[in-house]
Parts: sequence; structure tokens; C-alpha cells
Amino acid sequence: MSRHHALKHRVVTTFQRRVGNPILSRLPFQTLLETTGRTSGLPRRTPVGGRRVGNAFWFVSEFGDRSQYVRNIRADPRVRVRINGSWHTGTAHPLPEDDARARLKGLPRYNSAAVRALGTDLLTVRVDLTG
Repeated sequence: MSRHHALKHRVVTTFQRRVGNPILSRLPFQTLLETTGRTSGLPRRTPVGGRRVGNAFWFVSEFGDRSQYVRNIRADPRVRVRINGSWHTGTAHPLPEDDARARLKGLPRYNSAAVRALGTDLLTVRVDLTG
């Protein structure tokens, strides 16, 4: 990873963790991804932007496997997603073979623009919703 990407990752994730995520998580209709902390075993909620298509919810992680929630998914793929205020259970699947930049074109515009602008290692994630 280049020094520029490392600095960008550190700045963006620090802002998200301390400012953005706490504010967005409180908004009643913000889409949230809930994973299980791989070390703590506690629920971890992260605001995400994506789209439900049938029984799947699609989103793109801007930092790929460096995102804490992707690391949590790799340890335990059972997740919950809050979509339009309702919680749904499912199984998350990171899809490195998917073209994440192309995928963003079909996802909510403003979030996709932010992910493209801030992201360094884009990774598509599909959650197969079961409940």
C-alpha cells in the first residue's frame, strides 16, 4: 500500500469512527450493517450505503479487507442489515471478483460518489437476506 493510501485510510477511518458513524447511526432510516466483533463478540454497527435487490443487499466497502466490518464478516458472516428502519438477518459474502466500480453505478448515487472518492481498495459485499 502506498503512503498516500495509508494516510488516506487513517484519516478517513478516524473521521468515520469518531464523527460520521456515531451521527449517522442515530438517524432512524440510515442503513446499518451489524456484524459480530471478531475479538469482542459484541454487535458492531456501521452505516453503509447500498441497495436491496430481491433477497440480497449489495454494498461496496471503500477499504476492502482493511475495513473492520469486512474483517468481522470474514470471521462470522452472519449479519443483520437495517433497511428503511427494519432489521433483516442474512449471510454476508465479500466478492473480490466482482467489479466494485461497476457495482457502484447501480447503488445510491451520493454514497457511491463518496466511496469512489475516499476508497482505496473497493470490495463488493452481497448479503443474502434470510429474514
